[in-house]
Amino acid sequence: MMDSIAQKEFVSTLRDRRFAVLSVLVLALLLAATLVGRASYRTLQQERQLAQGTVNEQFRNQPARHPHRVAHYGSFAFRPKSGLSLLDTGVDSFTGSAVYLEAHQQNSVNFSQAQQSGSLLRFGEMTVAFVLQLLVPLLIIFLCFGAFTQERETGTLKLLLSQGVTLRQVAWGKIWGYSQAVALVVTPALALAAALLFTGEEFSSGVDLVARLTLFVLGYGVYFFLIVVGAVVVSAKQASSRAALVTLLGFWILGCIILPKATANLGASLYPTTTKAQMDAEVHEEAQHGINGHDPQDKRSAELKAALLKKYGVDTEEKLPVSLAGLQMAAGEEYSAKVYQQHFAALNATYERQNRLSDWAGLLNPYQAIRPLSMGLAGSDFAHYVHFQQAAETYRYNLVQRLNQLQADMGYGDKERRLDASTWRQLPVFTYQAPPLRWVLPQLLLPIMALLLWAGLLSWLGLRLISKTPVA
Repeated sequence: MMDSIAQKEFVSTLRDRRFAVLSVLVLALLLAATLVGRASYRTLQQERQLAQGTVNEQFRNQPARHPHRVAHYGSFAFRPKSGLSLLDTGVDSFTGSAVYLEAHQQNSVNFSQAQQSGSLLRFGEMTVAFVLQLLVPLLIIFLCFGAFTQERETGTLKLLLSQGVTLRQVAWGKIWGYSQAVALVVTPALALAAALLFTGEEFSSGVDLVARLTLFVLGYGVYFFLIVVGAVVVSAKQASSRAALVTLLGFWILGCIILPKATANLGASLYPTTTKAQMDAEVHEEAQHGINGHDPQDKRSAELKAALLKKYGVDTEEKLPVSLAGLQMAAGEEYSAKVYQQHFAALNATYERQNRLSDWAGLLNPYQAIRPLSMGLAGSDFAHYVHFQQAAETYRYNLVQRLNQLQADMGYGDKERRLDASTWRQLPVFTYQAPPLRWVLPQLLLPIMALLLWAGLLSWLGLRLISKTPVA
């Protein structure tokens, strides 16, 4: 009997002109967002690959120079786009795409799309994730708000129950029928996205990408399911279709607009971040006078010189077999990198606490559970950004220290010397490998648990409420 009810709801939904118009509109937006996302991905990826190749060649083809000049000449690291970012751009538009790598300073990632776009970007981009997270739930609301109220208003609910069917069975039949209708709208866009991912030459398809896309689809499947169940439960508990629609729209506004903004503001208030100017001033102060304020740079340099003279058994700098300036540069780089790492770690920890507050809010709001899950699987969340930032810093530090070692090996009087141009071709260039799925999964356990908890509670508690609902 449940199958018959599901089939009846599915067929009735397809014949409903309102659903036809809304579903065509949502499907068109999904397909358009998929194609636009793919075009944007290709453009940005090609631009960044070209830029990375250009700066790598420029670095390799430098003329004969002193190593310290090369360290200050520096290079750039461009963050490549992840394959699934065509579905969910996440924070990529705001976190920047390139970082300048130079001696003595750890720079932040700059040149974000938000810096080069108008203020409308703050309202969100028309991505597949945007449509799935905000517009498809609206479609479900308009699809399901009359699930029980219309049956009650027309008197068909009593006739249905007179055939020996329980309210719980009716509810499950309707949920299954509506779920099929939603799948009919969403599946073509996701199928197109999968085809683009696994047939495009610009995408590095593999097991990891397949697993990410599979979890992406499953996550949204659970998200849509719990919204369908919630809408059916609200319809069963309301006296009229109008009241059910108003209630569901109120939940949508609260969950998708008010709560996310309120949570973000609360996080910023509870865990305020330092400004870039303030952090730069603190880093400069600690690098010059020591982290504890009692270890100035001049004292550290003098101690290093004394240790080297003692090590090589000489009494003047001129007799050292190595360049004192080069080793002082290496020691200073090690110390300043330590200072920068402490400040960037503190800053990132603050951002992570803000994000964790939003993640916990997913236990109260399913929208705030699917959003971090979607971004994490797409490789466009804050954790993936920090991974790139740390990879760029590791490359910068190792490169600068290698150049400092080249200077140290030149011996005394190195300031007037130059190394052959072929030296720079032997230095490694920056390459970035995005982390695998197993790296990000532990960070997504809370959103996954929140979604499953919502689906389980709504299925259990909601259906219990429906079974106790008066028929009249």
